Amino acid sequence: MTTHRDPTWRIALSGAQILFVAFGATVLVPLLTGLNPSLALLGAGVGTLIFQVCTKRRVPIYLGSSFAFIAPVIYSVQTWGMPATLGALACASFFYYVAAALVKWRGVGLIHRLLPPVVIGPVVMVIGLGLAQVAVNMASGKAGDQQVVPYGTAIAIAAISLAATMLTAIRAKGLLKLVPILVGVAVGYGASLAAGIVDFAKVSDAAWLAVPQFGTPEFNLAAILFMIPVAIAPIVEHVGGVLAIGSVVGKDFTAEPGLHRTLLGDGLAVNVVGLFGGPPVTTYGEVTGAVMLTRNFNPVVMTWAAGFAIVMAFVGKFGALLQTIPMPVMGGIMVLLFGSIAGIGLKTLMDAKVDLMNPRNLCIISVTLVTGIGGLGVSIGNFSLQGISLCGVLAVLLNLILPAAPRTAGEPDTAAVDNLV
Repeated sequence: MTTHRDPTWRIALSGAQILFVAFGATVLVPLLTGLNPSLALLGAGVGTLIFQVCTKRRVPIYLGSSFAFIAPVIYSVQTWGMPATLGALACASFFYYVAAALVKWRGVGLIHRLLPPVVIGPVVMVIGLGLAQVAVNMASGKAGDQQVVPYGTAIAIAAISLAATMLTAIRAKGLLKLVPILVGVAVGYGASLAAGIVDFAKVSDAAWLAVPQFGTPEFNLAAILFMIPVAIAPIVEHVGGVLAIGSVVGKDFTAEPGLHRTLLGDGLAVNVVGLFGGPPVTTYGEVTGAVMLTRNFNPVVMTWAAGFAIVMAFVGKFGALLQTIPMPVMGGIMVLLFGSIAGIGLKTLMDAKVDLMNPRNLCIISVTLVTGIGGLGVSIGNFSLQGISLCGVLAVLLNLILPAAPRTAGEPDTAAVDNLV
């Protein structure tokens, strides 16, 4: 096991390995949403350092681009434009601050009562399925109504990328099993080179060292109100991530340094990264898996990983190379990715043994799924909620206001159980 007495070179090497594990997912989010991949790397590095400062560098966690915001960012860019989307992403940290304050005030149990599995499960499913058509269009080589890549070529490359990702996730062993997305991108990129659809013009024009082009956020109330509720899912993901790394290391990080500190660190990271144009960040399960596999519990390793990410952000040709990845490669992976996110939502319901025969649970789940996937919107003046944001708010409200179904004989009193939490 790595300790603080290990030589610097070994800790640095471990940090490079962490960045490699998290790299694929970190740059995938901006490639799918139109954000800058170099800013995603910079944001992951800066965000991780902010998190470490807030948690006194006691938690071996790395922050990378959040998948939960992929669909909302795509919709927001199409609706309000990139500057308004960046401003909205910076404001998405609001719920992190609220959650941190609530945990400090009332403890972790309050978060679990406000956001039980019957709320989180369907909201996460909507995040995954809300833009399924986007994944299909990209896999088909379509950008809007325009066929950018010939249909047959696009489908073949998307299928190759998808197959490589799935086979790696299922059959690979060791560290390779932690990076199936990266493998899928590499194999799909190779197929794209063979098909002659990769354009290297941007790479040849790019400088070796270059400052990333920072975003210019604008603050549009409609976009902000749309984006803020999206943070509900990553907050729950954050809590799960902190509990997971705690179980791996054998420490209760919700007590020391405290869940309120980890939430504050994640929220500040989301805020700062959004202001300079990067995608929102969140705790990375891939890194937790790497920590478990390598038995490397030293938080300093994450500092090195963050430093390497920041350095990579300033390699201009590297950022340009990422932007040459053809659309069907990303589309094939999105088919699996969006479905996997929906699967996580379903797993949340199954693990909690949510009773779908219970009318109250069925009402919450049904309304959440249909309003979210259907893209229902509500507008009152300049105030607007739609899609994922609306269904997230509805799920929380329905859970708070719907009366509990009458208990049958022999059924345990869940309210009494909740009071014990």
